[in-house]
Amino acid sequence: MRRLPPLNSLRAFDAAARRLSFSAAAQELHVTHSAVSHQVRQLEQWLGKAMFVRHAGGVRLTPEGQSLKLATDHIFGLLEARCAEIAEQAPITEIVLGAPGSLLVNWLIPRLERFEAAHPDVRVRLQTSTTMDDLQRNVIDCLIVSDRGWPADVEAVNLFEEIIGPVCAPDWAHRIATPTDLSGQPLLHTTSRPHAWEDWASRNEVEPAMFAGGRRFDHLSLLLEAAAAGLGVAIAPALLVERELSQGRLIAPLGFVPSGAFFAFCAMSGRSDKALYCLREWLKEERGG
Repeated sequence: MRRLPPLNSLRAFDAAARRLSFSAAAQELHVTHSAVSHQVRQLEQWLGKAMFVRHAGGVRLTPEGQSLKLATDHIFGLLEARCAEIAEQAPITEIVLGAPGSLLVNWLIPRLERFEAAHPDVRVRLQTSTTMDDLQRNVIDCLIVSDRGWPADVEAVNLFEEIIGPVCAPDWAHRIATPTDLSGQPLLHTTSRPHAWEDWASRNEVEPAMFAGGRRFDHLSLLLEAAAAGLGVAIAPALLVERELSQGRLIAPLGFVPSGAFFAFCAMSGRSDKALYCLREWLKEERGG
């Protein structure tokens, strides 16, 4: 427990010391002159020292009173400033954003600091989700997934085009110069997008059947690690392999081709507040970066 005199006696002293008048202090604190005098006397008794010298024209501080005034000026000034700062702070609004884990890890999380810096009153809680049902049941406020049909009561914002392509370890570059060079190569798939290779093949006028076999992984991160380790050629969206490409752990020997788009979905019957609007606008700004 802190060993301090009563707070009311310190407040009375602070006002009287600043104004050098018990009457003026009483007006500031909306109490009587005798109440201020009583509180100051209580403080002096607690300290065992006189804080003021009374005289006909009013009061003046003793050396001990001047020392205490330096402390109360600082402490009460600090409390006043901090309380005003807290009172002016906007309440924190939380938004729950759902997206595939690979999109959260590889694209959204590295950028999220920019949103929070621009909108300190909004907190984004991330959740791995790919189902429209979570959005319609208000489990999440915003859902980011690749191109698909959506119900009439859901608002869709086109965020960015999805482009996909084969990626592999750099020392595999000499093996793959054209799409047909992939024939006979070990192919890597993710179970979340089991037809990605076939979709890519159809866009490159290559027979999709030759891409049906290969090793499968539950998560994109495992797929990319396997490709970087030289276990085969993976198929992945460009925006989810930015880091691996920039670090030189993977290369895209055939480039990327369009394969739909990513959308941000919001339920029209759900919330439509400023925080959600700010998040949607920020996502649209980030789509080019």
